Amino acid sequence: MARSLPRRVPRRAAAAALVVTALTASLVSQQPAHAAAQRVRLGNAADVDRASWSGPAFTMNGAGAVVPATLSRAVDAIRGGTGSLDVVVLAGSAPTSGSATPECDTAMTVTGVNSCTTWTLSTAADGNDSQVDSDVRKAEFVYFAGGDQCRYAAWKGTALEASVESVVAKGGGSGGGSAGHHVNSPVVYDACNGSVTSAEALADPYDRAITFTTGLFQWPDYAGVINDSHFVTRDRMGRTMAFVARAVKDGLVTGGAAWGVGVEEGGSLFIDRDGTATEYGKDAYVVLGDHQPEQAAPRKPLTYSGVKIWRLAPGTAFDFRHRPTCGYYLRSVVGGVLDADPYSGTPVTDCGSPTGSALTESEPNDTRDTADDATALPSPKVLTGTMKSATDRDHFAVGLASGRTAAVSCAVPAAYDADLYWLDSAGRTVARSVNDGAGADEALSFTRTASGTGTYYLDVEAYSGYGTAPYSCTVTDA
Repeated sequence: MARSLPRRVPRRAAAAALVVTALTASLVSQQPAHAAAQRVRLGNAADVDRASWSGPAFTMNGAGAVVPATLSRAVDAIRGGTGSLDVVVLAGSAPTSGSATPECDTAMTVTGVNSCTTWTLSTAADGNDSQVDSDVRKAEFVYFAGGDQCRYAAWKGTALEASVESVVAKGGGSGGGSAGHHVNSPVVYDACNGSVTSAEALADPYDRAITFTTGLFQWPDYAGVINDSHFVTRDRMGRTMAFVARAVKDGLVTGGAAWGVGVEEGGSLFIDRDGTATEYGKDAYVVLGDHQPEQAAPRKPLTYSGVKIWRLAPGTAFDFRHRPTCGYYLRSVVGGVLDADPYSGTPVTDCGSPTGSALTESEPNDTRDTADDATALPSPKVLTGTMKSATDRDHFAVGLASGRTAAVSCAVPAAYDADLYWLDSAGRTVARSVNDGAGADEALSFTRTASGTGTYYLDVEAYSGYGTAPYSCTVTDA
């Protein structure tokens, strides 16, 4: 029988309870492996032992923090919706304040996580630590924390590289945020000579701060990619275009094409075992250079015309296995000057009628009995509505077959704070997302393990405020 999850409790009390739990576990489990490497384990002391897993799955985050919605989806995908798994977090340095294990603190709140072990590895030699190797090989998901990707690049060729690869090979997964996002692409901007700004990279794409590591991780369907993070907040479109130009010019990629993947802070790109990526939280961008730059040379400004850009809003999917040839807009760099408004544009090619369809709520739909019926709509479904009062609840009926995972991503306007609940046919809450603050987006995922097809209800509830600005929820079924 499904167990109903509670409605939102006061966040200060919940946060305090989480901090106390995490701190207690940290004090009990902290144990240095040797002078350099430090190990902290939360959760169960014993690892899960299982014959097979259902991944791989990946999370690519624009900032260092774990994004619960995409980690939850990755965990569900890897465990096939049943049982539990173990997570290892790899960090190149310890946090300077707050919890010693911020990534594991979040991971332990995700359903299906048996344990989470943080390893802080401060030297390249730590990549050959036998206990690190053992912990990683026993895990099913590895998360690279934010920090300094040059330290991660130094693990190339160590036992740690092979152990992370073994996790993905057995059907597990990998992910990371900020520096940890960078290291999960096959071409890594390693920043070993310091960071570079867009202005500096466009003025000289061979600036000494632009260095790359290749041959570290080569994940399925992700060939030819250079990851970048904090994308819009730190205005990194220009430098990503310079990275792409360098990768093409210097032969760092095959086939004469390089793909930049920039994720904004608060955004997370989930990639499933079929190579389909879905964006959560904030925007991401795919930046394609499929020809030689007109000018990319040391101490000369970049000129690169007709770079193709896809903007992935929350809920948008991108197929890395069968990469699209439509739906992009174009931007150019001439003499080191980037076109205006590089973060939005009108697509110059039309991909035709999109698969899936949309449904706008119709009142009354405050109960399951009056829910708007979205069961016949193909995936992805786009469900829209408004919070018409401070007590408004909008219900949508959705069907889900055995073994399938529904992933929901809702963009909420700044006018109000709305929460998201996934209800079973009896009205029990089996998944929820209750992020705090007006305009805070919501996302959740749920895998049906029972046989046959069941009816579920997406419940969007006003928590604080209301207004005429619409919310939009994208529901994918995979």
